[in-house]
Amino acid sequence: MDWFNQLRQMDEEQLKRTIESYAAYGPLPGILLPFLEAFLAFLPLVVFIAVNANVYGLWLGIFYSWIGVVAGSCCVFWIARLIGRRPGIWLQRRFPATRRFFRWIERRGFTPIFLLACFPFAPSFLINLASGLSTVRFVTFLTAILMGKAVMIFSVSFLSFDITAFKDQPWRIVAAVLAIAVMWFGGKKLEARYLSRTNR
Repeated sequence: MDWFNQLRQMDEEQLKRTIESYAAYGPLPGILLPFLEAFLAFLPLVVFIAVNANVYGLWLGIFYSWIGVVAGSCCVFWIARLIGRRPGIWLQRRFPATRRFFRWIERRGFTPIFLLACFPFAPSFLINLASGLSTVRFVTFLTAILMGKAVMIFSVSFLSFDITAFKDQPWRIVAAVLAIAVMWFGGKKLEARYLSRTNR
């Protein structure tokens, strides 16, 4: 809330200076901040994505955010995978309600990870952690994260980029919905192709 209050109190010139000082560090902040959010869930990922789009431009902002988010998600996954499945089994015994979540991820694989990755306010850290503690293949996880996070970052960036012109461009919402449909269909095709090869 303090971040939003400070933003609201800034005039146009102050906001411009803040953005310019942020961009002076090159792509590093645009990649590092989304990366850290994968470990520190309290960080405002949506704010980082929106700022990246307005600082670096729409497409570079999307690219930097995507690199940071995917890299962070993969790191959390592999840390959990290296720890082993015992913590996951303990969680399911200690909190029986989590069994459905683990089973949902293990049985459906791509679909739940992809769908949850598409939502900007989904608990990314828990999703990545649970995937690492489960039996989900890394390729399935990576495919879902690459696709799902691309949809989420594209949607947030597209809607927040040059937000003053949004009321004159309602087609952005249609584009975001179409992107979700295309990414989901493409991801399912990739997963099916991978599974068919591994089962040969």
